[in-house]
Amino acid sequence: MVEQAVCKISDVEPGEMISTSFGSQEIVVCRTPDGRFYAFLNKCLHQGAPLDKGIMCGTSMEQSAPGKYHYGRKGEILRCPWHGREFDITNEGRMLANPTKKLPSFKVRVEEEEVIVYK
Repeated sequence: MVEQAVCKISDVEPGEMISTSFGSQEIVVCRTPDGRFYAFLNKCLHQGAPLDKGIMCGTSMEQSAPGKYHYGRKGEILRCPWHGREFDITNEGRMLANPTKKLPSFKVRVEEEEVIVYK
């Protein structure tokens, strides 16, 4: 198993992300509003856009009535900066539009003040 401390907890605000390195790979470390950490390769599946230049956001949810949508899951969706592909960071980085596709991910744990990524 390869593991590395990639940042401190305080480096990533809830609902935000940062880019960093894991070995020779550029990764993006995301933190949900409730404080959970996730890490993914910093490259969109579509055309390789740097995901850290995108945003952590929410997404349109199911209709409550015809033509009525609501916004939800704020801080759990990583949106690509180039073409708006959306990835659910809490579900293995799966693409919302096509859940059979997912971002390459890394395991994460927190020890004291450090965010540790491992594979």
